[in-house]
Amino acid sequence: MARKTPEINSSSMADIAFLLLIFFLVTTTMDVDTGIYKKLPPIPDKEQQDVDVKVKKRNVFSILVNRNNELLVNGEILRISDLREKTKEFFMNPSNLETLPEKALKNVPYFGDVMVSKGLISLQNDRGTQYATYIRVQDELAAASRELKDEKSMQKWGKKYDQLDADQQEAVRKYIPVQISEAEPRNTGGK
Repeated sequence: MARKTPEINSSSMADIAFLLLIFFLVTTTMDVDTGIYKKLPPIPDKEQQDVDVKVKKRNVFSILVNRNNELLVNGEILRISDLREKTKEFFMNPSNLETLPEKALKNVPYFGDVMVSKGLISLQNDRGTQYATYIRVQDELAAASRELKDEKSMQKWGKKYDQLDADQQEAVRKYIPVQISEAEPRNTGGK
C-alpha cells in the first residue's frame, strides 16, 4: 500500500502574507518630489476686463535663456553668477540712470514717502534649456530679492527680513516690489 504524503497546512498563509504587506507598507518611506514654490495669481472675476498694460522698455529687465544655457539680459550676454548683482542694481537704480527703471513716490508704512521702483523682470527660456540652468536663474533672482529685502530690513530695524513681523514684512515688500513675469518657453534654437 502506498503511503500518502501529508499536505502542508496553508490556512494561515494568507494571514501571514497580509501581515507582511502591512509591515512593508508601514515601514517603507516614500520619496516626495518637491518643486519650485510659486504663488499663482488669483482667478480673475468674471466681470474683470482684460487690460493691456503698457510698460516702458526701461522698466523691463528682460532675461532670455537659450538652449545652450546662455543668458541674454537686456540685450547683453551675462553669466549666471553676475545675474544677482545686475538684478539688484536694476531695482535699486542708485544713480537714477535713464537706462534703469523709473521710480514712483509712494507712501509705505514704517518708511513714509519713498521712491519705489517700477521695475519688472521678464523671464523667458527656450524649450531646450536645461532644467538645472532654469533653476539656477530662478535661484539668483530669488536671492537678489531676498538680499534687497534684508538690506532694507537691516537699515530700518536692524534685523533680517525673515525675522520681521507680518506687517513689517508687508511694508518691505511694498518698498521692494520684485515682480517676475514668466513667458511661455519658445523653441528658438530649432529642433
